[in-house]
Amino acid sequence: MNDVVLVTGVGPGTGKAIVERFAASGYSVAMLARSAQRLNDIAQATPNTHPFVCDVSDADRLGAVLEEIRQQLGAPKIVIHNAVGAERGTYLDVDAEKMRAAFEINTMALLSLAKQLVPDMQASGGGALIATGNTSAYRGKARFAGFAPTKAAQRILLESIAREAGPKGVHVAYVAIDAVIDLAWTREAFPNKPDDFFCQPADIANEVVRIAEQPRSAWSFESVIRPYGEVW
Repeated sequence: MNDVVLVTGVGPGTGKAIVERFAASGYSVAMLARSAQRLNDIAQATPNTHPFVCDVSDADRLGAVLEEIRQQLGAPKIVIHNAVGAERGTYLDVDAEKMRAAFEINTMALLSLAKQLVPDMQASGGGALIATGNTSAYRGKARFAGFAPTKAAQRILLESIAREAGPKGVHVAYVAIDAVIDLAWTREAFPNKPDDFFCQPADIANEVVRIAEQPRSAWSFESVIRPYGEVW
């Protein structure tokens, strides 16, 4: 039986590319997203992929889906938490309820995934838990008051998990994407940028797989993807 990879937040860009990259490498991929149509379209086009409709901010539903995955595919060996919730705005105008919702997706869902799946990895001899993020996890810009705290909490939680799970054989890592990802709406937002300014989802997926498959003697906790055109 192929090793199982679980990917949350399977959207049309990075999430889909991560799924396709792992599936092409022979993994059996469990895909989580809120859109059944999107998941079914990917499953029909990509062998070794399996759709599971789930809003990861719903802890009860997430727990039920994880049990379905165990029963149907087996315990995940690699988990990629790519789902993201965002509430942008200054501290004066941010919607507190939407910020709480982002925190549930970015941080609390990560905690649920770790609590329920890392023990299985430890029992089976190892695995990987990776979250995708961005530089909001490291700095709070003025209009990111509702988003940056949720991503910073996500990264710090993951670091705490790494310190406990790493010595038990589970690779825990954070892949920060400091880039404009190549999507239809970003092309519209940056119409004058050259093609190679945009970060390709497939290239992000390659980096995620590289981190997931790193040898134990050279594990990375953090990887920052930063294309040449990104201002930092």
